[in-house]
Amino acid sequence: MFGVHEVSPAVRRRIALGSTFAVLVVLGLGARLWTLQVLRGEQMAALSENNRIRLRRDPATRGRVVDRHGGVVIDSQASFDAVLVPEDAPDLPTVVETLAQFLDQSAAETQAVLDRAAGRPAFQEIVVKRGLSYDEVAAIETHQLELSGVSLRVTPSRTYPHGPMLAHVLGYVGEVTPEELARDEHYRPGDLIGKAGLEKGWEGDLRGVDGGQQIEVDALGRQLRILDEQESTPGHTLVLSIDLELQRAAEHAMGDRVGAIVALDPRNGDVLAMVSEPSYDPNAFTGGIKPGLWKELLGNPRHPLTGRATQGQYPPGSTFKIIVAAAALEEGIINPFTRIRCPGYLRYGNHTFRCWKHGGHGSVNVHDALVGSCDVFFYQLGARLGIDTIARYARQFGLGAPTGIGVGSERGGLMPDTDWKKRRFGQPWHKGETLSVAIGQGAVMATPLQMAQAVATIATGMRYTPRLVQRIEALDGSLVREIAPQMASRLPVRETALKQVQEALVDTVSRGTGNKARLRDILVGGKTGTSQVVTIGKTRLKAHQMKWNQRDHAWFVAFAPAEEPTIAIATLVEHADGGGGAVAAPITKDVLEAFFRLQQEREAVRLAQN
Repeated sequence: MFGVHEVSPAVRRRIALGSTFAVLVVLGLGARLWTLQVLRGEQMAALSENNRIRLRRDPATRGRVVDRHGGVVIDSQASFDAVLVPEDAPDLPTVVETLAQFLDQSAAETQAVLDRAAGRPAFQEIVVKRGLSYDEVAAIETHQLELSGVSLRVTPSRTYPHGPMLAHVLGYVGEVTPEELARDEHYRPGDLIGKAGLEKGWEGDLRGVDGGQQIEVDALGRQLRILDEQESTPGHTLVLSIDLELQRAAEHAMGDRVGAIVALDPRNGDVLAMVSEPSYDPNAFTGGIKPGLWKELLGNPRHPLTGRATQGQYPPGSTFKIIVAAAALEEGIINPFTRIRCPGYLRYGNHTFRCWKHGGHGSVNVHDALVGSCDVFFYQLGARLGIDTIARYARQFGLGAPTGIGVGSERGGLMPDTDWKKRRFGQPWHKGETLSVAIGQGAVMATPLQMAQAVATIATGMRYTPRLVQRIEALDGSLVREIAPQMASRLPVRETALKQVQEALVDTVSRGTGNKARLRDILVGGKTGTSQVVTIGKTRLKAHQMKWNQRDHAWFVAFAPAEEPTIAIATLVEHADGGGGAVAAPITKDVLEAFFRLQQEREAVRLAQN
């Protein structure tokens, strides 16, 4: 018969402790479940759903930009971006460090990208790096298990196939800033937006409408399947007035000089070419410009980021004499037969104003004074007209205010008058100052675009607002909107006075200071100009005797054919190694020859096709 063994007190204590522990565990689990399912049930359900179902934006492809003949100027191509959802990375610091190695950047650089996106909605992708190389894409794909929360996204990347050509006109794109995000709710962190030039000015037409996908992901954030999708709508195409072939010829003519060339169609204001040198490559900005390159561009003493055609302001020199001559003829200050003697200088008050020609031009009328660019003749006209009358006419030619081209931060130049000096300096205007302005020196300043517009105005008698975009088209080529030419004003100068100035400008090229712009079979009207940068002593030094940044600027403005102008052009070379006739006129000749050659070639092709 078996006996009953009693349980020892020690065993009973262990059973009691174990039972108590088990009860506490069950109670803890119950409390946790109650908290998650009751108190935070809705919140946790939402987080669970968000962690499984995601909305992924499909950025729209930005619109293309083409020249007047359909040549591609800006395009977009598929590119890989590395994106990260931090909430999908349990060990975020390790993921950041590993990803940085594959992207050839430091962990600190990668973390800085994440820090800039602080405050974004949960589970929203952060673009860590754009435009990945083949090796970077392969590395991320191969090590996907080590990169929780990291994925590759195919996005349209902006490309500028001609590199620095037209860079100041086209501008570039960059990542949207917090300030830009606050202004427009359609953008999200990491989006690209136009930062300069056409890319910025026509952002609304170029950016398109984003689409998106509803996707299911696993615990690591990897895509399992697409549940729903809405396609993006590409941006519109901009058709420019620019002629790419002429632009290429103009840039070749400018070479490595510092300056600008602007060619317009005087009949409607179309911008045919716009050169600013030195330039930069906008492709460098697409994926985010490297700090070293940005610092180099900012520190370059020749300022490649400045669009000289619209932002460079220079004394127009003797090209301004066109305006003074037209004003004097219209005001009746002189007639075509009025003659003024030029001994090589003019004494006015206590000052002696000298002509560029040391021995003087002798007795000249307005025609001869324009052909020979006689300073003394125009000193006299300036004194008779007065600064306010000169300023009034200059503004009719487009000086003293932005042209309204609508691209970039256009500068308006400066056309001084008595009110301007009183406002600016609190001083009266002195008559002697008018003499300097009359030959395009002193306080008067103009951009190359303004001077191209001015010579186009004298060529036709009408001033048009420069037109850079002719029309906007949808992806299928259908017309969305046409940008009609806009005539700003009709020149308040009689036809006879206008004709007298035009004839003098033709003679300036045929036998005067602008003869280096003469074409074989086409009459060209033009005017040279040399604007002084500094005065060094009483003796005028040659360019090679001066430092580069102390040399004069060289100008040449022209229109052709003289009888029925189809092109007007302004050329400006900064700190040139000679005057306008020696330096700027030959450059202009090269551009004019290219323009008429292209016309003939295209006409021959058209006739052959018919």
